[in-house]
Amino acid sequence: MMEEARVDGRDATAKFVAGEVVLTGRGRRRLLSGHPWIFRDDVARADARPGAIARIVAPQGELLGHGAWSEASKISVRLVARGKHELGPDFWTRRVAQCVARRAKLGLLDPRGACRLVAGDADGFPGLVVDRYADVLVIQSGTLAGDELRERVVDALAAQLAFPLRAVLDRSDASARKLEGLDKRVELMRGALDGEVVVEESGLAYSVDVRAGHKTGHYLDQRDNRVEAARHARGESVVDAFCYDGLFGVRAALAGASRVLCLDQSEAALERTRANAERNGVLHLVATERVDCMDDLRERVQRGERHGLVIVDPPAFAKNRAAVAGAARGYVELNRRAFGLVEDGGVVVSASCSYNIGAADFLDHVREGAQAAGVEARLVASRGAAPDHAVLLGLPESDYLKCVFCLASRP
Repeated sequence: MMEEARVDGRDATAKFVAGEVVLTGRGRRRLLSGHPWIFRDDVARADARPGAIARIVAPQGELLGHGAWSEASKISVRLVARGKHELGPDFWTRRVAQCVARRAKLGLLDPRGACRLVAGDADGFPGLVVDRYADVLVIQSGTLAGDELRERVVDALAAQLAFPLRAVLDRSDASARKLEGLDKRVELMRGALDGEVVVEESGLAYSVDVRAGHKTGHYLDQRDNRVEAARHARGESVVDAFCYDGLFGVRAALAGASRVLCLDQSEAALERTRANAERNGVLHLVATERVDCMDDLRERVQRGERHGLVIVDPPAFAKNRAAVAGAARGYVELNRRAFGLVEDGGVVVSASCSYNIGAADFLDHVREGAQAAGVEARLVASRGAAPDHAVLLGLPESDYLKCVFCLASRP
């Protein structure tokens, strides 16, 4: 059992509110418009320790709120609280409690399940994400402020959860850390990671590679979309492209698909797919192939294959604005191949996790792909991330995932 949360007074205000950042007039207007990030050009001057929570003030000295200060990143301030009130000594403990309470209302605190407990800036934690896989927490910090907060956040989460934690792993190995001049880090903070990490949710069981898997080990944001996709799978032949650990496909098999083909370029991912299929008793329905998915889909279309449900969930095509034009072409071509593979009356599920591609633009790319394939597409549903991946309306960057469900009609 992991050690109990420590109470040592580290939440004292003086410990984490240090210094002051004065905004320009434009910075003040940006902050008042609702966005929690202030960029370097909108800071007039700063007297604060990097990584600390500082007082954020207007040019005339009015207190506007408190935020994490960074000297290295273009995002100089990440706001954690608005208004003229000072932060009390239990600020972070209360904020963690609010996060846990919201997940409890969503029914996501089953000790065997998984969810995002802390959704970074969208939950008011600067650059800090915490995912729970059964009794294991995985932290990912992209900022110096997140690094400094991680211990007190873990303490507060351990105190809030109604079950003991086996381990806490820090998977702060994302490339975004370079923007703050931070090294990547993978560190077991508490407990022991002995044996598999297995999650059970809504009739599905799967293992998670928390040490080396993508993101914090798994794509929790697609949890509800996998359930929705499975509604279209009964009696159908299914293709799950860019399958990662195969959970779209395994869910489809559990829902009554006649057969499922999972495609990915990673043999490690396909090994997890087969293990997950076996764990759920559907291995006889699930086949895997290690391929370049874009090339493989084209070849299948050329051979005249048809399937009742085609799922394409690729990695981000546009990781920055400079990549948007190329990503647009990529999404159109990917969807052309997906719609080329679906049978008349079948369903295409197409996803994008590229924030820089907006929802309206992504729908256009899906439409263009369908038209290029000679298919008429009708939108059945347009969905985002699971609700534990909070979307802060003032932070459009937190609304990144698009997942559309289209009914295909062939002339």
